[in-house]
Amino acid sequence: MREEFGLISIIMAAYNAEKTIGFAIDSVLKQTYEVFELLVINDCSTDGTETIVKEYAEKDCRIKLINNPRNLGVSLTRLEGLKQAKGDWIAILDSDDAWMPVKLEKQIALQKRLNAELVFTGVKYLKADGTPLGWELEVPDEIGYKKLLKQNLIANPSALVKKELYESYYAIGDEMHEDFALWLSILKTGINAYAVTEPLTIVRISPNSKSGNKIKSAVMNWKTYRFMKMNIFSSVYYMCWYTVNGILKYRNLK
Repeated sequence: MREEFGLISIIMAAYNAEKTIGFAIDSVLKQTYEVFELLVINDCSTDGTETIVKEYAEKDCRIKLINNPRNLGVSLTRLEGLKQAKGDWIAILDSDDAWMPVKLEKQIALQKRLNAELVFTGVKYLKADGTPLGWELEVPDEIGYKKLLKQNLIANPSALVKKELYESYYAIGDEMHEDFALWLSILKTGINAYAVTEPLTIVRISPNSKSGNKIKSAVMNWKTYRFMKMNIFSSVYYMCWYTVNGILKYRNLK
């Protein structure tokens, strides 16, 4: 049975997300794999985010609202969710993104087949207003450390990872791509990541987001390489790869 896989802890950081968080939560509730807990960590939102999540939690006991006592930023907010996660597997979903209904089920099937420790998916994109962009990020079946350095093909909301790995290599730092640093740290140990190549993750692109602001994203990518203790020459080399791949990607995200 699918349920034999066990509990998946889904961590969702939320800040002033009243316009999109229902979209994100609904996509979790529509999953064909139903053995999960959804931990929504409200980072001191000043809009109706908390009220919306409370309404969902009252209707479904798998949803838990956690309120930060003060604004912590996204990486520390996710850490608060990790501290309370009860599952052996972790999945991340941002409050403005979504999953296709079979996302978890297909990842579980792949994990069982390959005994994988990190599984991700292809991605399709939405504009900030929810309009589909009509372009999909194609991902390879398998990716290792050196290949990942050239381009982060593991979209954070697409990943399903063993909790022990997520805890061991969790990276904190909103000034860099902390998810990229996490995946690099895991793959640097010799572990490979495997993909369900279908676009089962839906990512919303906002001009002010990390992925939407090109200059900000490039600076954060550089800081990620330096966080990984790469020397200046290696950092420059892989930044060249990042720039070329980024130009090709953002050309499609217009």
